[in-house]
Amino acid sequence: MSTTDALEIIGVAFGCALGVGALGLLTARLIRRRSVRWQVLLVAAVAALGTYAGALAIARLMFLSAHDLTVMTLVSSVSAVVAVVVAAAVGRVVAGWSVALRAQVRALGPGGVPVVDDRGPAELRALSAELAETQQRLADARRRELRLEESRRELVSWVSHDLRTPLAGLRAMAEALEDGIAAEPDRFHQQIRAEVDRMATMVDDLFELSRIHAGVLRISPEPVALRDLVSEALAGADPVARARRVRLGGHVDDGLEVTADAAGLSRAVSNLLMNAIRHTPADGVVEIAGRQVFDGIELSVSDGCGGLAAEEMARVFDVGWQGSTARTPELDPAYLAPGARGGAALGQGAGIGLAIVKGIVEAHRGRVEVENLATARGCRFLITLPG
Repeated sequence: MSTTDALEIIGVAFGCALGVGALGLLTARLIRRRSVRWQVLLVAAVAALGTYAGALAIARLMFLSAHDLTVMTLVSSVSAVVAVVVAAAVGRVVAGWSVALRAQVRALGPGGVPVVDDRGPAELRALSAELAETQQRLADARRRELRLEESRRELVSWVSHDLRTPLAGLRAMAEALEDGIAAEPDRFHQQIRAEVDRMATMVDDLFELSRIHAGVLRISPEPVALRDLVSEALAGADPVARARRVRLGGHVDDGLEVTADAAGLSRAVSNLLMNAIRHTPADGVVEIAGRQVFDGIELSVSDGCGGLAAEEMARVFDVGWQGSTARTPELDPAYLAPGARGGAALGQGAGIGLAIVKGIVEAHRGRVEVENLATARGCRFLITLPG
């Protein structure tokens, strides 16, 4: 074949393909809002018809016999029809996959069940798996949001009750002192001081919790000797523990140091100690321990609460959770213990001490967990901080 013939064939084929392609683009614009099956069908039709038109044009230029021209026409026609039919079938299947993905997207709303569609090509299966994972994350987020909203409502209700009770007591004692009918004025003064300290502590805790939830809690990390921090926490809790006849013990491995905000970490440890003392019966033991673990520094506080049920473990760090349906705070004997001005923090409170512990620990990029002791006599709170 000469170069001239080859160029002529290329030119004729290019012209036919270009004409069919132009018609295809025009058709694509007209059906751009239709189903994807029509787009797939159009692509196959343009390819088949471009080849078909080019073959027929070249055959006529070659002046083939009528028989040969008929044979080429029939072969090209059958090939074009088969290509279009296959494209229509593929388009139908692709449209079905699209419908399945659309149904999966609709199921992202509340109450939907994550289902992975394992049909279709790898890309669509990966998209389906990602949608199912997203749906699971959204469901988990909705459950957390509902639980947080429930915790907020409980917190408002419980704080209102916990403030109303001491305020009523303060009013009664103030009226008794004012009328001069208080049998023991000094004891009333001590009780008023204890209730005021308790309410002040509650307000401080609420303010701290609001900073944690708002994401504005600021920490100033510095090297902290863990043994010194634990010793100070034990010394602060000792008067309260003595008043309740609870024994305190502790051990920290030598040389342990953690980079943390000293005031924040001290508050977290003190909250755990007070929580443990509150839930440990008389003559019980509360122990704190510090040690090096493979992923950092671990602080543990063990108590004698008798253990927690599974549903209680799930809520122990929730705002407002107290582990008891009794809402009236008792007058703790630690209020009147010598040197126990901080004892007000031991009262029933609003159930936000452990929530504050969690917020402080997470601000240090650590984690806090709770587990039941093997002896079933109590539970252990574990704080793990990066080493």
